[in-house]
Amino acid sequence: MEKTKILIVDDHHVVIEGIKSVLQEHPEFEVVGEAVDGIQALELSKSLGHDIVIMDISMPNLSGIEATRQIKEFDPEIRIVIYSMYSDKEFVIDLFKAGISAYVLKDDPLADLILALEAVKGGGTYFSTMAPTVLLRHMEEMETKIVSKDLFDALSQREREVFQLLAEGKSIKEIAGELFISPKTVESHKYNIMEKLQAASVVDLTKIAIRKNLIEV
Repeated sequence: MEKTKILIVDDHHVVIEGIKSVLQEHPEFEVVGEAVDGIQALELSKSLGHDIVIMDISMPNLSGIEATRQIKEFDPEIRIVIYSMYSDKEFVIDLFKAGISAYVLKDDPLADLILALEAVKGGGTYFSTMAPTVLLRHMEEMETKIVSKDLFDALSQREREVFQLLAEGKSIKEIAGELFISPKTVESHKYNIMEKLQAASVVDLTKIAIRKNLIEV
């Protein structure tokens, strides 16, 4: 029997070990890699040859939302199962648009994660009980034109990366080193980000990141 290969992405090792322990009881699945942030997830997704990613949302360096977008752009065939404590509407909507196959809450029984993996393995989808309600409410709001555009949507992929690193307190020099770009380019991105998000300082950017649960406090 050919096994379904899985990459687990979570910044808490206890969560990774918990998932691995449960998956040991299901020989049809094989964990082939682990990552503690979105950047590692993206790097491994380009080399592991896995089928499914179990992805957390709130992580350092690159959030699960942005990692999902970039992984799906790189390889649309990789299926993403979100496994998170967050059920915020904006997360569900953004990730649904990004092309995820499943969304399971960490408050749900671990058996639900297995159900999600089995569904996704067969080409299907699986969403926690809250997801259909959130999506339905969003559709109703769209129909009545209640939804206002999130300023964050205006950021480019690179600007999102710089935004997160700025919000985490990284210096211009550190960001330039991590992203392999010049400090001048980082400064330019910083200016554009602050203008697009209507932020007056890096403190404002940090507040936005906390509010969107992109960084932990």
